[in-house]
Amino acid sequence: MKPPRIAVVDYGVGNLMSIRKALEKVGAQPFITSRVEDALEGDAVVFPGVGAYRPAVEFLTPRLPQLKKAVERGLPLLGICLGMELFFSESLEGGWSKGLGFLRGKVVPLPQGVKVPHMGWNTVKTVKAHGFLEGINDGDYFYFVHSYYVGEAEEAAVLATTEYGTVFPSVVVSGSLYGTQFHPEKSGAQGLRLLKNFVRSIGE
Repeated sequence: MKPPRIAVVDYGVGNLMSIRKALEKVGAQPFITSRVEDALEGDAVVFPGVGAYRPAVEFLTPRLPQLKKAVERGLPLLGICLGMELFFSESLEGGWSKGLGFLRGKVVPLPQGVKVPHMGWNTVKTVKAHGFLEGINDGDYFYFVHSYYVGEAEEAAVLATTEYGTVFPSVVVSGSLYGTQFHPEKSGAQGLRLLKNFVRSIGE
């Protein structure tokens, strides 16, 4: 079986090589592109996790009809950190912005009283079993770097949560949408296991 071709969308963010290398390690054939049209020709798509919300959503919004059609037909789409936050209805980062609207939820600042950004290792608590979390244990550590989180997220999509000043969704899945608030490509063996689970889901 040929390795799945996974498009990593470059919407003007940094650190694309680390997710590319991680996907290669788990048996995928990743390619980086700034053309959403080309990305949708892949077997799956990744929205990477470094950058600012508003420029990213402004880049993607003109391509939203194509993205929605791809999601509706079951194209696997993995959002990492910022990439996951883009899935939701709206965001307060850099002022109010409308999100892509694949899922209900509002991206809001982490609460006062905690050091921002939330940077470093933290635990993930499983709230719902799913193949995406196969081999991931309740309380495993993953690497986070973020100042915002998804509040009021639709409960049915939340697979795992993390606590940092508040409890927020750290893993979501809905249909062919997969999202992590943490960076699996920076999270050692368990992060690679999660990416391997995503790669395995392609074509299922």
